[in-house]
Amino acid sequence: MSFFHPWRLIFLLAVAALAVAYVVVQSRRKQYALRFTNLELLAEVAPSSPGWRRHVPAVGFLTMLAVLVVAFADPATERKVPRERATIVLAIDTSLSMLADDVDPSRIEAAKTAAKTFVAQVPESINIGLVGFHGSATIWVPPTTDRLKVENAIDRLELNERTAIGDALFASLEALELAPEAENELEAVPGAIVLMSDGETTAGRPNAQGIEAAINAEVPVATIAFGTPNGQILLPEFGPDPIDVPVRTADLREIADQTGGEFFAAESAEELERVYADIGSSEGFEVELSSISDWFVGAALLLASITGLLSLLWFSRLP
Repeated sequence: MSFFHPWRLIFLLAVAALAVAYVVVQSRRKQYALRFTNLELLAEVAPSSPGWRRHVPAVGFLTMLAVLVVAFADPATERKVPRERATIVLAIDTSLSMLADDVDPSRIEAAKTAAKTFVAQVPESINIGLVGFHGSATIWVPPTTDRLKVENAIDRLELNERTAIGDALFASLEALELAPEAENELEAVPGAIVLMSDGETTAGRPNAQGIEAAINAEVPVATIAFGTPNGQILLPEFGPDPIDVPVRTADLREIADQTGGEFFAAESAEELERVYADIGSSEGFEVELSSISDWFVGAALLLASITGLLSLLWFSRLP
């Protein structure tokens, strides 16, 4: 918890001073009572002592003051709110290695399902674009808030030979430039790329060029390495034996590290959906401070009511 006006907490010193004064006064009263040496007569003429109950109104009153001081300092807590505007481009690997069935039912089918879940969960105000890449990269859908359009395009993604991650970065940056502009936009709309792949670049421009372009554009790239080390595919045109297609992580980790994004690894459909959910939470929402002073005012009112009620019940007067 933080405070919008923390300096106001200095008034807690005044509450503490009142507490000390109360203790001192009570101590003096006790000393005065002990001067009456005939304790038997004192017990006869004095009413029964309320004991600890006589301190309850004072404690309740001081606690209420302390809570009100905290409310006066305007306490705040962090909460997540949907971004009013942002653009996210999904770049999905459509190379032949995505046929591997080490992820049920296959890498590509699990990737499509997870991507559509991500699209559905991101706040409606966020523009989402789609890039598919194998030996080349294609902008399937420019950034839009039309979720159905993006989901249908995900379903239509087709596989082909080779992997061009560098080209995918350039295509994703181009897609970000196609995002619709709002009128009277005073600040740059935040943009991010989420790139999912199971391999390494085998075609097109090198990753280093794409990384440099993303850094220059100040666009973070979150990368997801999807698959297991045991992936295999069977391509009859390349022979009867299965081809090993283990997931590659080094290049994807480097892309994320150098562009200021996050690197994730997922070996199952469930893990991939969790990764997408984490990314959606960070990219689709932002954290802001929200005042909770009304909670403390309410607590102070409740304390005042309870203290007043107990004082009336025990002493027939308000504190």
